[in-house]
Amino acid sequence: MDYKEIIGHEKNIESLKRLVQNGTISHSFLFEGEEGLGKKMTAEAFGKTLLCEEQKQEPCNRCSSCIKFDRGNHPDFRLLEPKKGLIKKGDIEALIKDVAMAPFESKRKVFIINDCHKMNREAMNSLLKTLEEPPEYVVIILITSNANSLLPTILSRAMSIKFYPIEVAKVVDYLVNNYDKSKDEARFIAEFTKGSIGKSIELSTSNEFFLKRDEVIDIVDDLVKGNKVRAFDSKDFFDSNKENIDEVLDLILFWFRDLMIYKFVSDSNLIINKDKMPILSKETFLDFQNINDIIERVEQAKKDISRNVNFQLSIETMLLNIGG
Repeated sequence: MDYKEIIGHEKNIESLKRLVQNGTISHSFLFEGEEGLGKKMTAEAFGKTLLCEEQKQEPCNRCSSCIKFDRGNHPDFRLLEPKKGLIKKGDIEALIKDVAMAPFESKRKVFIINDCHKMNREAMNSLLKTLEEPPEYVVIILITSNANSLLPTILSRAMSIKFYPIEVAKVVDYLVNNYDKSKDEARFIAEFTKGSIGKSIELSTSNEFFLKRDEVIDIVDDLVKGNKVRAFDSKDFFDSNKENIDEVLDLILFWFRDLMIYKFVSDSNLIINKDKMPILSKETFLDFQNINDIIERVEQAKKDISRNVNFQLSIETMLLNIGG
């Protein structure tokens, strides 16, 4: 594990390297950005660098410290993950006890708290005192996709490093070269995940995702062509995908986005579902208002479901709207 394995985020990596070079390491960092961007990988590479015996801008990958880090048994490193979606006060108290103990082998001790927004209020308050008065040898890296859920006092104590979606072209090249995807497949995945390399890799290794996409397009195509019965026949499909309904609804949104581009811009290079052009081209009888109304209805269904409005009613209303 080192910086070379990370896709994108060159500016953030260079900033971290400069901090090491200048000896201006903060005792607490906040790595914030959407899920799947590579925040955790970057935090681990940074932590490994801080513990490396050579004390250079990058880990040497040869010393005893680097070898132990890669094996997952470095005594001066700890990664705290949520358990069942939550980080409790007891988890933080155990970490604080570890913080209070001097390093075993290195000059520093490095702690990463992943998904730190999943700390409950008691856990955040317990961590706050340590962030206010950390031992000289400690570096704590907080990782979050929802910084707004953290106490303002925690935010004020940590040096913020923001992570942004990776350029689509870089994700495409990575998927083509490492996951044997065609350029069209890779571009669809990269656009669909909005530059999330973690999510892109997950979808690239999932046959289920593309089968799901085919089913969604088949349902939508039937509805658009007037088969209203499909709104009720597809109940089992949507029920079975209730846990990842946002993904399904995003597939529908991307489809109608492409239809609008195909119909009104006529630039096939902007089409994400490029491999489905024969189907898309037969739906151009829908006018602008129809397409826009469908997009708004799908977005409303996403909002309703997130607010715990009746799931089946939200889906049926959306599907009947697509059917005209």
